[in-house]
Amino acid sequence: MELVGADLISRARAGDGEAFRALTEPYRRELQVHCYRMLGSFQDAEEALQDTLLSAWQGLGGFDGRASIRTWLYRIATNKCLSALRSASRRPAKEWNIPGVEPPEPTRLGEVVWLEPYPDALLDGAINLPLGPEARYEQTESVSLAFVTALQALPPRQLAVLILRDVLGFRANEVADMLDTTVESVKSALKRARAGLQRRRSTAADREPPPATGSPAEDAIVANFVHAWEAADMDALVALLTDDVFMSMPPLPLEYEGRDVVARFCTGMFGSGRRFDLVPTRANGQPAFGAYLRAPTGIRHGTGLFVLTLTGDRICAMTRFENSVLPSFGLPRTLPSR
Repeated sequence: MELVGADLISRARAGDGEAFRALTEPYRRELQVHCYRMLGSFQDAEEALQDTLLSAWQGLGGFDGRASIRTWLYRIATNKCLSALRSASRRPAKEWNIPGVEPPEPTRLGEVVWLEPYPDALLDGAINLPLGPEARYEQTESVSLAFVTALQALPPRQLAVLILRDVLGFRANEVADMLDTTVESVKSALKRARAGLQRRRSTAADREPPPATGSPAEDAIVANFVHAWEAADMDALVALLTDDVFMSMPPLPLEYEGRDVVARFCTGMFGSGRRFDLVPTRANGQPAFGAYLRAPTGIRHGTGLFVLTLTGDRICAMTRFENSVLPSFGLPRTLPSR
């Protein structure tokens, strides 16, 4: 344990809050992203992070220095998230609640309905980390909506092992220590988790990669989408979609797969003269937009947040979240009339 760290620990143990903050602040962002991957919810991740820091503050006397502070904090955070996953208080699916809009019959009902987007503004400094030798995933891929959604379908313990081993690169013995189990148990859980994740992500492996963030290619798709959506131009919108485009709307369980049915859904959204303005942002490393419905008064009311998943020069998935997530992105609930 280096001298500066040892000094901070002894001061924090003596009740020095500033020393504790100096000790834990370097890991705050990455721990929040870890909790988000575990829980799939920005709100739940923030609660788990606060619980983690409180437990660390209260339990600092029990820190023996065998592991690093970072590893010790990951142990606490992982177990807080496992407790949250096992609790019965997960948010249920919601009913369709947009008056005057009748959605088409869904292709299927989704299993993962408590998903929330993660603001890119909070990813700075949280995913550009030196990873352990066991890491198998790019950090940007491991916060994408498709990846986080697939994680949520895994049993809690398998989920924890896969993130700690394959995303963060902790060694098997470190993970076993974090979860109070054996290395053999960790290896077994990891094997099952990898198989489960592979089944859910098999189509993603065949796709063209998305254009680079902020590249002219990405900018062009985004600009064309905004123009088509704001003008309710269905032909232009459909031209941007892949044949197998997928649309989901957590916490609504409705899911749509295929260009025709997604087009029918969007046509319904634009029915009765409903028109929207889009405000750009980014979520989960992907282009995103706050959607604002134009009212007759001129005021525009936030109806939700759209996140796009791109492949090549097309959109292969659209995820719509409720307007309750807008404040997390610094977006207002309403926009004034122009």
